[in-house]
Amino acid sequence: MARWEPGAAGRLREAAMELYAERGYDSTTVADIADRAGVTARTFFRHFADKREVLFAGSEELLNHMVAALTAAPASATPMEAVTAAVVSAGDIFDASRRDFSRRRYAVIAATPELQERELIKMASMTAAFTEALRNRGAAPDVAALAAETGIAVFRVSFERWVAGPADVPIADVIRSTLATLAGLTA
Repeated sequence: MARWEPGAAGRLREAAMELYAERGYDSTTVADIADRAGVTARTFFRHFADKREVLFAGSEELLNHMVAALTAAPASATPMEAVTAAVVSAGDIFDASRRDFSRRRYAVIAATPELQERELIKMASMTAAFTEALRNRGAAPDVAALAAETGIAVFRVSFERWVAGPADVPIADVIRSTLATLAGLTA
């Protein structure tokens, strides 16, 4: 097995996605993933803590990017305007090159209750980080919480629409459309 070849993390992600699609998440082992990727199980664990993390690696990068965008919003921005800047910034992460992986990832998570729970935990962490960032900008606790919850709901709905939608529509456009729908609902 090629233990030290570059690109092991990418090969492991791709192997995991193939196996999850073929066998299902529960029927796939770390050893199966490592074997398919042409590496050892030890190499797998150098990149991922467990087979779930193949699907959730990068969550921290997304969170940090979105919180940075929220924090960088103009001081005059309302809490919801700051949250909008954060959510729209996800388009910097989820470009066309990540669409196929995102679609396959979404299908695996939707089919696996354990992964759905992990996804909900990720969304709760994002909500907490948004709330804290808004409070640091001076928003009242209840306003910060409501804006954060709303922003994460918009992100989640937009992401689902993006993975199910046409390949040529960027996620930032889907997010803006979802925000417009929300504005119509609350008008």
